[in-house]
Amino acid sequence: MVVSVMRDSGINGGRENLFKAISSDTRLSILESLSEGDKHISGLAREIGISVPVAAKHVKVLEKAELIERKKFGNTHMIGIKLSNVYSFLDRFAENRHIEVEEGTNLLEALKSVAAVEVKKMGDRVKVVSTDGEEGFYVYEVDGKFSDKTVDEYEFHEDSVVEWKKLIPVTKKRLFVNIRR
Repeated sequence: MVVSVMRDSGINGGRENLFKAISSDTRLSILESLSEGDKHISGLAREIGISVPVAAKHVKVLEKAELIERKKFGNTHMIGIKLSNVYSFLDRFAENRHIEVEEGTNLLEALKSVAAVEVKKMGDRVKVVSTDGEEGFYVYEVDGKFSDKTVDEYEFHEDSVVEWKKLIPVTKKRLFVNIRR
């Protein structure tokens, strides 16, 4: 049995478009600005200190790479970041391994064959708390689906693709709270 730890996501209009999109400090500034929320192109241009026509050219490059999208409200166009595609792009740089295991092998044993793993028993569950020295909280997907089983309960009975993910803090919202005095 082969457990393949890799997936080709085939995203973002091709590598050429993607690398062109992220090769510009201006386009990275646009992405950073859009991480705060959707913006009109004129506001976006003003915020990063470029003209609207220059901003429009950069936006087209980012749209072609599918990192941002244009939302139309009547005659108004708002630009927004496509975070799922940004995350998919970053997933391309995950370490890929191919391993072969016996049928019935559990995920923990398969994972131990390719990484140094530290586990901790928490109640009736076994949790991986470190992989290759990186402490954190880990989850996994098998063939694109989350499992309700722990790593020592999940057994392989067919060829599968496992994606092992360390959950890292990604700020969804940031609130600056000021107290009225």
